[in-house]
Amino acid sequence: MVHVNLVRKWIYILLAFILVLTVCLWKESRKGFYVSFKTENQANHIQVKLWRWDILKQGTAQDKAVNGTGKVLSSINVSQVNVAASIIPAGSKLVVKPNKSPTFIKVWNKDSSSKNLNPRLQKVRKNYLYMNKYRVKYTGPKCAVKSSPEKVLCQLRERLNFGMITTSDGPFNTSEWESYLPRKNISMELGQLGRCAVVSSAGSMKSSHLGEEIDSHDAVLRFNGAPTKGFQDDVGKKTSIRLVNSQLITVEEQKFVTDPQYNSGTLIVWDPAPYHSDIYEWYQKPDYNFFKSYKQYRKTYPEQPFYILNPHMQWQLWDILQENSPEDIQPNPPSSGMLGIAIMMNFCDEVDVYEFLPSKRQTDICHYYQKFFDQACTMGAYHPLLFEKNIVKHLNRGTDEDIYTHGKVTLTGLRNVHC
Repeated sequence: MVHVNLVRKWIYILLAFILVLTVCLWKESRKGFYVSFKTENQANHIQVKLWRWDILKQGTAQDKAVNGTGKVLSSINVSQVNVAASIIPAGSKLVVKPNKSPTFIKVWNKDSSSKNLNPRLQKVRKNYLYMNKYRVKYTGPKCAVKSSPEKVLCQLRERLNFGMITTSDGPFNTSEWESYLPRKNISMELGQLGRCAVVSSAGSMKSSHLGEEIDSHDAVLRFNGAPTKGFQDDVGKKTSIRLVNSQLITVEEQKFVTDPQYNSGTLIVWDPAPYHSDIYEWYQKPDYNFFKSYKQYRKTYPEQPFYILNPHMQWQLWDILQENSPEDIQPNPPSSGMLGIAIMMNFCDEVDVYEFLPSKRQTDICHYYQKFFDQACTMGAYHPLLFEKNIVKHLNRGTDEDIYTHGKVTLTGLRNVHC
């Protein structure tokens, strides 16, 4: 009996040892390790974190690193050094270093694809491709590789109509509309703008402490109902232009007319239109019938500049996005964010865009002033947001560190582009 109890005791000890060993091995398998590559003709070491559950593709260290959820982890800006061990030049020295944390910057990768979307968003994208609500029939080129930043800037400058609706536009050339539409051209209203800021409504703006930096710009663009009151430390208080969608001023009409936050600066409203339709067709059947709300606001605040964006511009911009994307993007208009960025690139010498590309504060909270969670607010669902972010990252003149720490992208104003 004593021998039986002793055997049982040793069996329990052995099982406990196996369990502890299994847990330790599992934890170790989840860790990464750092490898320093040094070639004979390169003086610098490049440290790259290799994750055991990732598939490393042959390419440069500027290629994307994607985690198990499909989110883009990082883009590491280094000079043409191959990561895959199989393509390290002959005679190169491979040094494995201890697991010390190097500078590891997580930024948006400009070559992100729909494969980076989670399964739900992949399904949503496919549904929108099938629905094709706006009757998109794209016949232009579709590049497997983006054009150079310079060429994309020229596409934006030469192909986008930044005009606003005027009394010379078809159904608006009546005496009734003449009393509502602003008499001054928006370019004259805004004047020559230098450094401008585009402030996204992303949840990651919260706790950013960017308010003072944002307000230092010559002009600041905000979107829809994004407030400044109570959030000045993070988003600033200056509002030069506010771009609103037609749904906001239609569904929340009373709030739009009475809320004083809309009374400062220049207002621009846009409404989704059928793909490259003429203004008559759009006027007869807008996505949201906002014309009554627009007139009511103009009656209440006749001195405030309030423009209607020409619907041609949204699809001209969409065509450029599609042309520079190797796969089909959602056949829906670009987001307010992308429209606002393009508008400010037209009016300003330089544009700083905040948290359109997510920083280290990235969160699934949609807006800094609400508590609504959805990854679609970052990756896109209705709008082709993922592909918009790819283009913005492609055009960025700033550093990856600016994106990581401030969520800031710096873009060249279109009037400084020589095509």
